[in-house]
Amino acid sequence: MRCLALAQAWQDTQGQPIFVMTTSVPALEERLQSEGMQVVHLTTEPGSLDDAQQTATLAHQFGATWVVVDGYHFGGEYQQILKQSKLHLLFIDDYGHAEHYYADFVLNQNISADEQWYQNREPYTQLLLGTRYVLLRREFWQWRGWQRTVSPVAKKVLVTLGGADPDNVTLKVIQSLQLVEVEKLDAVIVIGGSNPHYENIKIAVQDSRFAIRLERNVTNMPELMAWADVAISAGGSTCWELGFMGLPSILLILAENQRAIAEGLENSGCFVNLGWHEKLDIRNTARWLHKLLVSSKRRSNITKSLQELVDGQGAFRIVTQLIKLLGKFDNSLNI
Repeated sequence: MRCLALAQAWQDTQGQPIFVMTTSVPALEERLQSEGMQVVHLTTEPGSLDDAQQTATLAHQFGATWVVVDGYHFGGEYQQILKQSKLHLLFIDDYGHAEHYYADFVLNQNISADEQWYQNREPYTQLLLGTRYVLLRREFWQWRGWQRTVSPVAKKVLVTLGGADPDNVTLKVIQSLQLVEVEKLDAVIVIGGSNPHYENIKIAVQDSRFAIRLERNVTNMPELMAWADVAISAGGSTCWELGFMGLPSILLILAENQRAIAEGLENSGCFVNLGWHEKLDIRNTARWLHKLLVSSKRRSNITKSLQELVDGQGAFRIVTQLIKLLGKFDNSLNI
């Protein structure tokens, strides 16, 4: 989704984005193609040297000036091959996982981004670090300048735990919601297209003591975030969308790459971090949710801090940096 956000900003200002993938994800490909973006498949192991060589060949075939790489299986040698192929490279990174950095730019949009993680880099490698560079998709851009109204007593809860949720943390959250003593509570649960537990979740929702609506493969996340008073979310990239929308939120860590984000946001005082999902206590989750719902002052303070954290201009700042490096503006460029 963050690559899509960058591609949309490039599409609106510079030219045609092309997505290169090794894995077929039909729902994602359909969305990309519906936005006029081309999808090309490689038949190789992602992150392999063969992948790098095929990617470089494709980039030259399409006349692409920039290659954007995002994934934990891409290392230093992969970057080196692309650079040796005379390509400009933007490398998206979350916690300094590569042994060396050869990219022109390394982007880490997280609040926890630390320059020390990138000491092993080339002299020309520039760092784009922090929430100033948060990538938000096009559907959020129209919400710039929107101001959240803070209800005296909140009743609307949004739950969003990523595309797959293999451990069915969503079910535990539903159980937590049942323990919250707030009258007329209303919840929307966003279910990703890869979630294997949809039928079990449907049964749990039917037994709920208050209204819960399930939404699958949503394309209106800004509207849902604007509707909600409080959210329960995984500690991934969704945090930046929640921040931009000023939505007070409780975070759960579902994967290792979310830990630094969740802990950094907790330290900033902008989010409540309940830690690893394996240790999730449904009563403790209910207590924290109740605290946020009944305290308008707490929610108001959080909303103000969040909207100062993410301003929604990150994708365009990055595109500007890419073009500046080339020393010219050229509307024929591909990414």
